Amino acid sequence: MKVVIIEDEKLSADHLELLIRKLDIEITIVDKLDTVKSAIRAFEAGLICDLIFIDIHLADGNSFEIFNRIEIKTPLIFTTAYDNYAIQAFKQNSIDYLLKPISFDDLSNAIHKFKRNQQIIDRQMFDSFTRAYRQFNGPYKERFIVKTGENIEVVHSSDIHHLESKDSLTFLITHKGKKYIIDYTLEQLEKILLPSDFFRINRKTIIHIQSIDKVRTFLNNRLTVSSKYLDTESNVVSRERVPDFKKWLDN
Repeated sequence: MKVVIIEDEKLSADHLELLIRKLDIEITIVDKLDTVKSAIRAFEAGLICDLIFIDIHLADGNSFEIFNRIEIKTPLIFTTAYDNYAIQAFKQNSIDYLLKPISFDDLSNAIHKFKRNQQIIDRQMFDSFTRAYRQFNGPYKERFIVKTGENIEVVHSSDIHHLESKDSLTFLITHKGKKYIIDYTLEQLEKILLPSDFFRINRKTIIHIQSIDKVRTFLNNRLTVSSKYLDTESNVVSRERVPDFKKWLDN
């Protein structure tokens, strides 16, 4: 991980550098800047890093002047002796706001918060890439082979009402109410079903867009889906999936 420190007090900059090296020897401090002007010049010249530690009061002005002059998308951790800039700081791409003198524990918590955020962003980027790749390089699954007794049938994806996981088994339920066991997990199905048609509303259920009759608000910012073959254990949209579910419905 590459880090830039923007700090006009040498003792504070050195102290922060020592804490960073103590916390993680694999963090590289690629530059230490001490003015608004030098920071603007450096980033305009192509300085790249993963995280910026930035003091608010610099030798030639307020560090917020930097963001008025150039666009910086790199995550920021503000460091200052004053606590009256917190709101303004969080309007930027801020991870945390550390008051001087910075303690090892506060720095550690801020770095861990940054890493958690990056993991989420990396996962979202991976999922977006995967969806885009499949869209252009490989078709989504259009049919499933299922067994009924000794017979083999073909169920088209468009005929699926929903898919559910129960007792370590995965079931495919059609719009006619027929139920089949299939050899896929819901995690696997999420990757091979057309995203515009199917959505995983909770850890047990993936539903087809055409199977939804009504959506209602529910406890704790959740939603419930009214659908012909969904029971009350399977029809709740989990809270963390609600925002994406609404986007999916509106797509």
